[in-house]
Amino acid sequence: MFSSQCLLGWRSAAIHFHPSRSLGAQAAINALSFVARYASVSTASTGKRKMADKLTQEDRATQLQPLVQNGWKVQSNRDAIEKEFKFKDFNEAFGFMSRVALLAEKMDHHPEWFNVYNKLQVTLSSHDVNGLSKRDIRMATFMDKNFN
Repeated sequence: MFSSQCLLGWRSAAIHFHPSRSLGAQAAINALSFVARYASVSTASTGKRKMADKLTQEDRATQLQPLVQNGWKVQSNRDAIEKEFKFKDFNEAFGFMSRVALLAEKMDHHPEWFNVYNKLQVTLSSHDVNGLSKRDIRMATFMDKNFN
């Protein structure tokens, strides 16, 4: 006998086979098919992108330039942008980080950041494309709009 458990919220799956009460090869195949179907749904719903969303030269001119004009800096040692945000106090900084964290989870795209008291240093880059992507533009734009 076997039992399967698929925890979609945690993007994990487990199949337990009990050889002494096995239902046979067809049951195992059905279980693996079930898990594969939900694993692919889970992967598709996580927002993982293909390399196609890496910024093109045209994107850099039209979408990156407004961010640079708003204080974002292109890093010289890698294809990434960075900005420092200053807040009134730690609570304001933490509230901002919480709002960004909610978007980051939805996008499955997480910023590199460093926070001390009222300062937040943010670096955005997409590891799967080894550089800047449209996800970074969306995240930076969101941060600028939500910065008080």
